[in-house]
Amino acid sequence: MRTPPRRKTPPLLAISMGDPAGVGPEVILKAAATLASRRSAPSLVVVGDVSAMRAAAERLRDVPEPCEWRHGEPSIRLSKGLGVLSISNLSARALRPAHPSVEGAGAAYDYIVTGARMAMSGEVDAIVTAPISKDWMNRAGHRFPGHSELLAHLGRTRLWRMMFAGGELTVALVTAHMGFAKVASALTQRNVLDTIRLLSTHLRGALGVARPRIAVLGLNPHAGESGMFGDEEIRVIAPAIRRANREGIDAYGPLAPDTAFIRKAGSFNFDAAVAMYHDQGLIALKTLEFDRAVNITIGLPFVRTSPDHGTAFDIAGKGIANPSSMIAAIEYAWRAAMSREKIARRAAA
Repeated sequence: MRTPPRRKTPPLLAISMGDPAGVGPEVILKAAATLASRRSAPSLVVVGDVSAMRAAAERLRDVPEPCEWRHGEPSIRLSKGLGVLSISNLSARALRPAHPSVEGAGAAYDYIVTGARMAMSGEVDAIVTAPISKDWMNRAGHRFPGHSELLAHLGRTRLWRMMFAGGELTVALVTAHMGFAKVASALTQRNVLDTIRLLSTHLRGALGVARPRIAVLGLNPHAGESGMFGDEEIRVIAPAIRRANREGIDAYGPLAPDTAFIRKAGSFNFDAAVAMYHDQGLIALKTLEFDRAVNITIGLPFVRTSPDHGTAFDIAGKGIANPSSMIAAIEYAWRAAMSREKIARRAAA
């Protein structure tokens, strides 16, 4: 039996800097400062603009000093500084916090593309994406609804889903950025089953859950009440659950959406849930753990996480942005990268 080589360094995570006028640089630095104080921490490299990161560091206290890092160089320990792969040279105007620009949004797009390519090539073990402005990215000529759609395009991935995780609750969405009036017609047995499959695969591969228990919500009040309030549960959702069960996936439902997230004895009796549409799942998740929530795109050929908040242009540059979600996003990507590595090592043994 061949013993795989021991890894000499912790996982290397790329963090795309996000819109330079937003809170991305600030929450990255604050998160890095928190992680630097721990005995063990992932190695980080920011894909962005070193001038933007240095300007943000000057407005803060006790954060790692941003320093330039180049492809192929050893990772920089957070106690020594924060490595930045600087791929832009932004003008002073684009560097102004709270003042988004086409130049800054175009650079933010480039940071994502570079980080994704590093993840696909194996240069980094995962990518964490700081917030972008969908509006300004579109103004810069990049017509994607958001990070997930862009990353799926870059990864040549047709089947993917948005998933959100906190300390207690994890939810995957069958439909995401879609007007509510279109949700019912967009639901198919295949879409629901694919979401259950992707979620189960992610929980097993990225988090090491041996046999995930997955709760599946209905679409209608009372999960349709046997067809009285809609038949999507009968026609679409229940058959998808039965097919997942036949494949060995521990999924159950459809559950009445208004009671699905009740915690009995203080905890949920499932590992993750499948919601039919955006607000059905995210109202519960954000109410419970807004500051800790992480956005994960499942189905990509690499690990991708993001803090579950936007650019917050209104508070950018003021030093008051909360880094909790960015810390959680880095920690989730770190755990997922280590779990994937462990599985790969077992397969190679």
